[in-house]
Amino acid sequence: FFACLLIIFGAEIAAGVFGFINKEQIVEEVQKFYSSSIADVSNPNGTAIAFMYHKTLNCCGGSTSETTTALCAEAEENTQDCLTAITAFFNEKLYIIGYIGIGIAGVMIIGMIFSMVLCCAIRNNREVI
Repeated sequence: FFACLLIIFGAEIAAGVFGFINKEQIVEEVQKFYSSSIADVSNPNGTAIAFMYHKTLNCCGGSTSETTTALCAEAEENTQDCLTAITAFFNEKLYIIGYIGIGIAGVMIIGMIFSMVLCCAIRNNREVI
C-alpha cells in the first residue's frame, strides 16, 4: 500500500510541476478548445460548450472576427472576449489549484506514514505469536 501511495504521490508532484512550468501552454490549449467549439455554430455540442464558457467566465466570443451574433445575442456591451477571460481566470485561480494540490499531498504523506506504522505493528504482532 505504501508503494502504491508513493507512486501516486510522485505522479502528483510531476503533474503539478509540469502544470506550473507549462502554464502558458495549458492556457493556449484551453483557448484552442474554446475557439474550436465556437467555429461551427451548427454543432450543438460546440454551442453548449461555448455557452458554458460564456456563463462561467462572463464573456462572449473571441478576440478575432469569429464571434458570431447567434452565440453573443444577449451579451452586454462591456463583456470581455473569452480568450482574455480564460487567461485572466488561470492567472487568478492558479494559486487555489496549488493549495489544493499541497493539501492532497499532505493527506497522502499522512497516509504513507500510517501505512508504515501499520506494517510495523503487524510485523511486531507476528513476532510475538
